[in-house]
Order: sequence, then C-alpha cells, then structure tokens
Amino acid sequence: MNHSAREEEWAVWMRGAIGGDAQAYHRFLSAVTPHLRAMARRRCDQLGAPVSEAEDVVQEVLLAIHLKRGTWDSSRPIGPWLSTIVRNKLIDSLRRRGRHMSVPIDDVIDFLEAEEHTDALDRFDVDRMLEQLKDPQKTIVRSISVEGASVRETADRLKMTEGAVRVALHRALKALAALYRSETSENR
Repeated sequence: MNHSAREEEWAVWMRGAIGGDAQAYHRFLSAVTPHLRAMARRRCDQLGAPVSEAEDVVQEVLLAIHLKRGTWDSSRPIGPWLSTIVRNKLIDSLRRRGRHMSVPIDDVIDFLEAEEHTDALDRFDVDRMLEQLKDPQKTIVRSISVEGASVRETADRLKMTEGAVRVALHRALKALAALYRSETSENR
C-alpha cells in the first residue's frame, strides 16, 4: 500500500472514530502506532535524544490523539497532523529535560491557521474520563499527559520506578480506550 493510500485509510478510520465507531478507532490506533513509533525513533535519532525517549513520546502522542481527535480537520491530510503531534510531544519531552530546540516556521505554517476547538466540554470530558481511573493510574495520566511532566519526574514524585510508571500509563490508556468504546457503543 502506498503512502497516500495508507493515510487515506487512516483518515477514513479517524472520521469513523470521531463519529463514534469504536472499531474504526481501534483499527486506526492499531495501524498508526507502529508508524508513530518509527517516526518518534527517527526524530530522537536525528536530535540526539536517547531511543528510550521514543516510547514515552509515543505514549504521549497516543493520549494526545485520543484527547484531541476532534481537532483534526477531516478535510486535510491526517499524516501532517500526526507528524505535528509527534514533533510537539518530542519537543515537550526534550524541554522538560533541559534541551532546547527551535522549529523552523516553514514546518508549522500550515497549522498556525487552524482554529483551536478546545472548550469547557472537552476539559470536562477529560476530567470525567480520568476520574474513572484508579490511583495511581489517574495521577500518572494527569501528570504526564495533562500537566506535561516526564516519566522520570512522575516516577520520582510517586516514588515508583520509571518502568512501573510506563506500565501503569499503558494500562491506563488501555482502560481509557475501553471506557471510550463502551461510551460510544451506548450512544449509538
């Protein structure tokens, strides 16, 4: 399958997910995750960041996609939207660790014109979904994905190992996906 056909298939699935189709959302996430992982690893390598950073970035990207999927303009290609999320999450990660980098304006000019569609309802949905998680999963997701802390900072604050935080984050994301699927199937 060529690059544009693959991205069009992803776009079809994302449109379905936004419309409440849990199976389409699952297909989208399953198909896009290996691509996101490869992209994060490649960018980590280009920027001299440790490869271990890539998996943290992928987890943050998946959560960002979940929380912000309604901001994707379905009339535009999905690939650049995903690339922008990966780049921004990697930059956030590097900044938290004290590394600074600049991004040429040409890389982001197409996205500067897009409107931000966040509102109180989006924030309410995030809070409501997170409240359904048990601690420490709720605290970990809030720390890493909402507040922007690193896995290391979160682990230190919660007196856990980084590996335990990653496992808890992964399980929390899986639980959030299941909650989302159950809610969307109830709303059909």
